[in-house]
Amino acid sequence: MPWRCGPAPAEALWAARMLLPLGTQLAAGTLRSAARAVQTGAGASEGRLAGPLRDAGPCLPPACTGIEATLAFPAVLAEARLWGLPEQDLSELLPTAERCLSWLRGAAGEDGFVAEPGPGAGVSRAETQAHAHRAALLGADLLEACNRPGAEDWRDWARALRLRFGADFWCDDPAGGRPAAALTADGRPVPVLGGGAAHLLDTGLLGGGRPADGLLDKVQTEQLARLLGSPSCDSGWGLRGLAAKEAAYNPFGHRAGAVRVHETAVAVAGLAAAGYEKEAAGLLRGLLDAAEAFAYRLPEMYAGEQRTAGGAPVPHPSACRPAAVAAAAAVHVLVALAGIRPDAPARTVALQPVRCAPLGAIRLAGLRIAGESFAVRVSRLGLGMVEEAAAGLQLGV
Repeated sequence: MPWRCGPAPAEALWAARMLLPLGTQLAAGTLRSAARAVQTGAGASEGRLAGPLRDAGPCLPPACTGIEATLAFPAVLAEARLWGLPEQDLSELLPTAERCLSWLRGAAGEDGFVAEPGPGAGVSRAETQAHAHRAALLGADLLEACNRPGAEDWRDWARALRLRFGADFWCDDPAGGRPAAALTADGRPVPVLGGGAAHLLDTGLLGGGRPADGLLDKVQTEQLARLLGSPSCDSGWGLRGLAAKEAAYNPFGHRAGAVRVHETAVAVAGLAAAGYEKEAAGLLRGLLDAAEAFAYRLPEMYAGEQRTAGGAPVPHPSACRPAAVAAAAAVHVLVALAGIRPDAPARTVALQPVRCAPLGAIRLAGLRIAGESFAVRVSRLGLGMVEEAAAGLQLGV
């Protein structure tokens, strides 16, 4: 029996975002559905999407998926606009995105971080700060493009969050340091390394196909890339939910060591965008080999046991299969491999393929930008070429 039977707005928005290269219609419908779950009335929850709690593993209290969905809403809408979301849909959904941003401003504590409600009251998760940072930057881009006020204020807010995060969440050690998974209510870091750290590399796209600024500085990003590509995190089949060197590691544990396809895809795309192609390619190959072992119907997670010669990924008994987010993740990693960065309102698209071409020459067809078919080819030398595109769509830098 599936372990999750109710609505899951966070997972729905993640799936819609990852499938934007196939068209914006699914994203528009998902955003409308999520908008109906926005809470109204006075109070701290006004403007936040409703969502159930989710197990966050043995080291952290349950996470509120409503917060994750609230922070995802403006980011998904902003990126949908770049892929060609019709103006009518954008105008309809923009007020909800503004309400989500208003909730974010009120939810940030005195330290500037967004904390968890419920059983984890006061705990500030690193993953949540990454979502908040992306919502602020992409939300600012969205507000500016739609001639709405507040864009510069949100960019300043994101800049301040980056400074606070680097000072409070980064844990120095002789090996180069690592980001804390969370801060406790009294400000103590929880220095465990897991797959959720991949979200610190997920910056999203701005107008002109530019990637947004990351939450980590260059040195910290390089160290995190090295950690995610290490055998402790990379099982050979994908990114473990908790590094194998952590005391609570369990290869079958949900967010405690099992490979979650969604997080692996986020890591591949983030590493590729940041220029860490070797680490991205290793996770990508493992994920695609696992997909083949599962007959290309990826479950949401599988065991994080170390890959061996001639072995196969071990299924997880509680995993949903097929799973929408896992299926969408396959599209996400392949588009990241081609480095497709659209800006439909400006009628441009930029290509920045992974230069090491880990899969050799590839061709992606059936994509859609600005409502029209789009196809791209990447050579074995990592050079991209547009084969089909909407009339008037120009190749940007």
